[in-house]
Amino acid sequence: MHRPGHPSCSADHSRMNHPASTNLALAWRDLWMAARTPGTRGAPQPAADRGTVHPGRYDATSSRVMLEGRFCFHATMRTIRIHVDLPLAAGSELSLPQQAAEHVSRVLRMSAGDPLTIFNGDGHDYAAVIVAAGKRDVALRVTEVRPVGSESPLPLTLAQGVARGEKMDLIVQKATELGVVRIVPLLTERSEVKLDAARAGKRLAHWRAVAASACEQSGRARLPEIMPTLQLSTWLENLPADGALRLALLPEATRSSRELNFGKDGGVLVVGPEGGLGERDIQALSAAGFDGLCLGPRILRTETAGLAALAALQALHGDG
Repeated sequence: MHRPGHPSCSADHSRMNHPASTNLALAWRDLWMAARTPGTRGAPQPAADRGTVHPGRYDATSSRVMLEGRFCFHATMRTIRIHVDLPLAAGSELSLPQQAAEHVSRVLRMSAGDPLTIFNGDGHDYAAVIVAAGKRDVALRVTEVRPVGSESPLPLTLAQGVARGEKMDLIVQKATELGVVRIVPLLTERSEVKLDAARAGKRLAHWRAVAASACEQSGRARLPEIMPTLQLSTWLENLPADGALRLALLPEATRSSRELNFGKDGGVLVVGPEGGLGERDIQALSAAGFDGLCLGPRILRTETAGLAALAALQALHGDG
C-alpha cells in the first residue's frame, strides 16, 4: 500500500503481489529508512546478506539507487574503504587480497568502473577504480592520493586485561574507533583467559584484523599498534621512559578525568580484566608511577570501563 510521503518508483504496485517482488520490497524499505534517518552514512545491507537475491544494485558512481533497471532516487552513499597491506602510489595497479576481493565483488556487488578507497596505514587514503572484477579477484588502479586528518591530537595507549570471548573483540574495535594509537593485551593477577603460544598468535592476528576493519569504518588511515599479549610485570619492565601520563582505572581512586594534564606524549591507561586488578597488580603499577583514575561511583564492566574512559579523555583533552 502506498502511504503519503513515501518516495515511489512507480505508480504500479501490482508487482508487490508477485513472489519475486519480496526482495524489491525489502530493499526499498531499507533504502527509504536509510534516506530518512538523520546521520545515516552507510548504504543498507545488501539483500544477499539476508539470504535472498537482490534484484538491483547500487550505482556507486552517481549515488543513485537502481532497482530492476530503474533509477528511483538519490541516496547518500557511504565511502567504501578497504585496508590493504601493500605499498600504494598514484597510478599504480594492484589486486585485492582474496577476502577483500570477495567482499567487494560478492557482498558489495561492485564491478568494473566503480570507485572505492583503499589505505595501507600510512596516513593517506588512495582513491581507486575497479578495472576488472571476478568472484574472487578484483583489480584496481589508484587514481589519487589524499592525506587524512582523522587522528587525535592526544596519543593514548590502552593496556587492557584480556577479557573473555567476544568482549576483547569489542574493546579492540571500539578503542580503535576512539583513536588509540596502541593496544596492549595484558595478563594480570586475576586474568581468567589462558593463552598458549599458538592461541596467542591466532588471537593477535584476529585482533589486528578487527582493528583494520574498525579503521575502514571510522575513516582512520593509521592503524593502531596491537602488541602481543604480555604479562603485566613484563610490560611494566619495558615501558619507555617518556612523558606519557600513566593512569590505571581503580574504583577507590579519587582523581577525575578533568584534573589531568597531558603532554605531547599523551597517556597510558591500564584497565583490569573481569575480576579487576589484584593487589599485586596495583602495587606493581604504583611502583611504576601509575596514578589511579576514577570514572564515578558505579562499578563498570571491563568492556565498558576502558571505552568510557577513552571517550572522556578524548572529549576533554583530545578530539573535543
